[in-house]
Amino acid sequence: MTNEELANLPEGGLPEQFHRTALVLGSEGVERLANARVMIVGLGAVGGYALEALARSGIGEFRIVDFDYVQESNINRQLLATHETIGRSKADLASARIRAINPRARVETRKTLVNQRNVGELFEGAWSEKPDCVVDAIDTLGPKVALIAETLRRGVPIISSMGAALRVDSSAPRVGRLTEVTHCPLAAQLRKRLRRVGVNTDDVRCAYSSEPIRDALRSGDERFERVAPAAPLDAEQAQSPPGRPRNTLGSLPTIVGIFGLMIAHDVILKLSGFEG
Repeated sequence: MTNEELANLPEGGLPEQFHRTALVLGSEGVERLANARVMIVGLGAVGGYALEALARSGIGEFRIVDFDYVQESNINRQLLATHETIGRSKADLASARIRAINPRARVETRKTLVNQRNVGELFEGAWSEKPDCVVDAIDTLGPKVALIAETLRRGVPIISSMGAALRVDSSAPRVGRLTEVTHCPLAAQLRKRLRRVGVNTDDVRCAYSSEPIRDALRSGDERFERVAPAAPLDAEQAQSPPGRPRNTLGSLPTIVGIFGLMIAHDVILKLSGFEG
């Protein structure tokens, strides 16, 4: 179908909100996205931007996974975090955001803290088939290893986010294989752990930055602090434990946004079958 034909589709054809996407990907590409199933694990800074772009692309079915709740410190970089959403479930906020963007989308939420014991359950449930892609936006090592290993074991494509903290060079983020990532302490540890469980790191596609960073932990940088996850507004309604306090590094909304959008871009092109 030509661009002119796409621009003049009759009423009842392609929804108007996807016309401009179809001018790039074609109507068949938009249809593939509408039939695609994507699981996003981690709805923080990178995951929130990825979710936003994937929802706007017309992905038809989402499974979103996050046990956490919004806290004030999230507002500097997370799309779902505002002063009005402090204390609310990120999974619930993400579900509402997707439906506000694309009411046709089907959304399932999992409010759980991913670990080695329950990671297989993420692939069970209402879906009759496995997801077409998994987006790994987890920021802690153990759950990240468990998710990547289980996803690849099931033969599902995955794209994973490496560390975006303490980066300022907006030209340095890129997408490639985990094996080739440099200047990223998270990637280095992840490679070691994945190889121990038999994962070929060439099979792990990821977003990363080639920008060298200072080791803030060892240098005693004051920007490095230890914080606890947020508690829900009603702690008695929490379905998962809040997790242990964890180290946090300073980050900019621009760099994490680039990471999330690059991940979404990679997913959109692959699932739409786009050939440039």
